[in-house]
Amino acid sequence: MLMKGTAARMGVMKRVSLVFKAKANKALDKMEDPRETLDYSYQRQLELLTKVRRGVADVATSRKRVELQMNQLQQQANKLQDQARKALSMGREDLAREALTRKASAQSQLDELQVQYAQLQAEEEKLTVASQRLQTKVDAFRTRKETIKATYTAAEAQTRINEAFSGISEEMGDVGMAIQRAEDKTAQMQARAGAIDELMASGALDDAVGGKRDDIQSELDMMSASSDVERELAMLKGELTAGAPKQIEGSAANGGSQGAQQAPAAQRAEGPFAPPPPPQQYAPPQQNQQQADPAPQAPQAPQTPQTSQTPQTQQTHPAGLPVADLPADQQDGDGS
Repeated sequence: MLMKGTAARMGVMKRVSLVFKAKANKALDKMEDPRETLDYSYQRQLELLTKVRRGVADVATSRKRVELQMNQLQQQANKLQDQARKALSMGREDLAREALTRKASAQSQLDELQVQYAQLQAEEEKLTVASQRLQTKVDAFRTRKETIKATYTAAEAQTRINEAFSGISEEMGDVGMAIQRAEDKTAQMQARAGAIDELMASGALDDAVGGKRDDIQSELDMMSASSDVERELAMLKGELTAGAPKQIEGSAANGGSQGAQQAPAAQRAEGPFAPPPPPQQYAPPQQNQQQADPAPQAPQAPQTPQTSQTPQTQQTHPAGLPVADLPADQQDGDGS
């Protein structure tokens, strides 16, 4: 049982650790900026390049120091060689032997320094080549870094613009909500102003500046306004009615003149004792048609039988009068 409890606790701790790592990774991912990461990587590469160059400088310094030591040992060996030669010329073989011994020691040191010098020189050449390669890589990384940063900045700007156009960004969302609130408040104020105007017009609210409003006077004003409208409407109807009879009278006068011209012709056809023709009548449908039609039509004359007529009858008998109603002189003339 103890082992199972320990295993269960270990499993819970592992899950807690995994969840914590996942949350931390997600938070770091949100906080991470690729441009800052690239700049940091470039900075680290520059630091590495600086260290390599510093190493090259150190190796070169060591090589130079070995070279100086080699020159000193070479000079010392040459000097001991001269001293040994001079001691032999002076018969001091012991001094010559001592000088040659010191020369041999210096020569051995010189040989060792030459080996070190060769190694340092080779190391310096390697570091120089590595430094040049690293410099090339750093330059290429810098170019790529700037390209990636520019691309990322452009993509970020494009994303923000698209979010702004679509209205899903946080800033534009706040602006859209502010505009919506302003529109709602404006509509509410307009509705309130309209409601107050209606209440003031109906008399439910009084004008505090203009004084208390009289309900009776308001009603009288409304009635006078309506009576003015009715009066103007009646005037317009009267003008239309007065114009219609004038048109009918004009058309009737035109028709009467035409009938009067046709009546003597009918009387002359009947002879001197013909009765007067009946008065011309106009049917209501024709009057309505003449009132509706702006071009009046002449009424048709009554049809009479065509008979022979004399010029004398046409000259002496007026239209529509019998012979008995004429004067005596005219009757005598007609009888003769």
